[in-house]
This record gives sequence, structure tokens and C-alpha cells, in this order.
Amino acid sequence: MYDAERDPYCYPSSDVLKNKAGLTTARALERFEMAMTFARSEEPLPNGRLSVRHYRAIHRHLFQDVYSWAGRYRTIRISKGDSVFCYPENIAAQMTRVFDWLKDQDFLRGRETVDFAEDAAHFLAELNAIHPFREGNGRTQLTFLTLLAAAAGHGLDLDKLDPIVTLGAMIASFNGDETDLAGLIADLAA
Repeated sequence: MYDAERDPYCYPSSDVLKNKAGLTTARALERFEMAMTFARSEEPLPNGRLSVRHYRAIHRHLFQDVYSWAGRYRTIRISKGDSVFCYPENIAAQMTRVFDWLKDQDFLRGRETVDFAEDAAHFLAELNAIHPFREGNGRTQLTFLTLLAAAAGHGLDLDKLDPIVTLGAMIASFNGDETDLAGLIADLAA
């Protein structure tokens, strides 16, 4: 669960996000969100150029049935544990910076698996620190990483993904150590 300032995304006196189904319990929303995003993930993803606009379109696609703000940057400050994510007033500029870096790196094309994994880990760590959306950042990151890997000539075997290991690697990368995340991505791409 995220910690947030007074949260206009949530129902009054609740930490449950306002949603299109009008669900007011965390458990019901979690089940609904999982079902809807899974269904959308089975559909073709939006076409794009691996840009900020494409990234936002992916979030919109995955979460359009759940949240009215799908694909839009969050407007409040959030944190998770000791991790304070990018302030909302800086999200647009930071997203531009990270995606400009990706473009300057030719979208990680032409790299051997280990080099691809290291650069993808750096990109993912930066993206995670920005955390542009109120909810759904991890699923959008993973979906985008899959597209990025395919465009760079690397498949990802997501069946190998261990959620606990992944969370640990993401936390470590947030704190500046991208080694575990790079190893995880290399294992998925192998």
C-alpha cells in the first residue's frame, strides 16, 4: 500500500482508490483490477515508438476499465515504505529525460544479453523512481520492458519471474544498486 498525502484518488475516509466499478473494499478492488488488467493484457497492446506517449498509452490500455485517470500522471506525492517517489510537479520532465536517454541508447538494440540487461535495469530503476501513475506502475513497467526487449531482439520468459525476488531487486535499484535487477532481467532474457 502506498502512503500519500490527502488522497483525492481515494474514497473519503478510506485508502481504497475510486474506481469505475464503485468497489469500496481493497479486496474487491484488487480482484476486479486483476481481472480487468489481465483481460486487457491478452489484447493487442497499443502501437507506439517506445516513447513517453506509448508508455502512457499502455497504462491507459491496461487500466481503462478500472480507473478514470488511467494513462494520466498522478497529481499527489506518494511513497512506499522509505521510498519517496518523484514529486508530481517533476514527473513530466523526468519522464522526458528517461525516455530521451532510452532513445539516445537506440532503445537498447544491438546489445548482448548482459549489456541489454544492465541498461534495461538502469532504465527500469529510473522509471520506477519516477512512479508516474497513482497505481499500476509495476505492471506497466513489466509490459513496457517486454516490448522494449522484443524491439531490441531479446525475448523475456516471464514464467521465470518470481514476484518476491523482483520486488527485492526493484527496492535495491531504488537505493542505487541495479545489480540484482540486471541479473533478473538477464535470467528472463536467457
